[in-house]
Amino acid sequence: MIFRRALQREFAQTAAAVFVALFAILISTVLIRLLGQAAGGRVPADAVMALIGFGALAQLPTVLTLTLFIAILVSLSRSYRDSEMVVWFAAGVPLTAWIRPVLMFALPMVIVIGAGALYLTPWSQLKSAEYRQLLESRDDTHRVAPGVFRESSSAQRVFFVEVGAGEDGRVRNVFVSEQARDGGLVVIVSAEGFLRSDEEGRRYVVLEKGRRYDGRPGTPQYRVMEFERYEVLVEQRQMAGQPSRTRALPTAVLLALDSSSALGELLARFSAPLTALLLALMAIPLSFVNPRAGRANNMLVALLVYLLYSNAISVFQSWVAQGRIGFTLGLVLPHLVVAGVLGLLFYKRLAISPFWRRRS
Repeated sequence: MIFRRALQREFAQTAAAVFVALFAILISTVLIRLLGQAAGGRVPADAVMALIGFGALAQLPTVLTLTLFIAILVSLSRSYRDSEMVVWFAAGVPLTAWIRPVLMFALPMVIVIGAGALYLTPWSQLKSAEYRQLLESRDDTHRVAPGVFRESSSAQRVFFVEVGAGEDGRVRNVFVSEQARDGGLVVIVSAEGFLRSDEEGRRYVVLEKGRRYDGRPGTPQYRVMEFERYEVLVEQRQMAGQPSRTRALPTAVLLALDSSSALGELLARFSAPLTALLLALMAIPLSFVNPRAGRANNMLVALLVYLLYSNAISVFQSWVAQGRIGFTLGLVLPHLVVAGVLGLLFYKRLAISPFWRRRS
């Protein structure tokens, strides 16, 4: 009883610390990528936080799988380094006795990982795609950012605002360059501008105290027009269609589909909880550390095992999606191989006498 309680407590404490560290790394990675897109004008600044949330939820099963694997590995490795395993083995506790407490700790997380892979990840992928489609469907007035040249969604217009909208809703020093239908160029500059809507909901850009230059590049023929007030109707874009990416489809929809791409995505989702469970068990034999040798060797081996395992699942997913192998074979084969390797590792650790019992 003391043995199990001590392990459960240490597993939980280590898992909490590992999860916080991995989740912070995930958020930082997604934040850096989205901030780069926002700086380049591909993502509006006000959409960064929402997209970070969707991205974090989509990667949560992977983070939990790594958390489970690393927490068990680190906890048992510490027991080897502090010679606690000597006490347990001397008391007649075999290595296989760690399987039950590891399973008691791992199974709730495996269930959460499975639910996340089957429901949470596709939901977050779908909402992220819908949100991006909504952003793409907004009119060009939402793309304005002070001090930055921005291109319109139709790539026919470039606009620049030196000073953003203040409390009065007006922007200052506006520059607009537009490609005319006849191949000419229209350039508009004004001191101030603002937005207004009429009774029918149509939006207008109102520019005040400016000039308009009409002409064709490379020719001296230009027409200059000064104005006190200039209104331009903002074209409303149609809402984009719903995203149809396989990763964003609900699991129930994938089960109803009869396509190779749907089967490949189902393989990845069904493999998530199996991967977490097998990695949790594999952490038991991989945690062996000789206190008189290097302490990072088993961590490097564990990292290599995880990379090989995850990449193998990705390869089999690709093969199933391409129709090269069947769904059942692609789902079962990589986990059977890992289960076989797990059995060999346990056999090796049980067959070899512990290092502290050997004669020098």
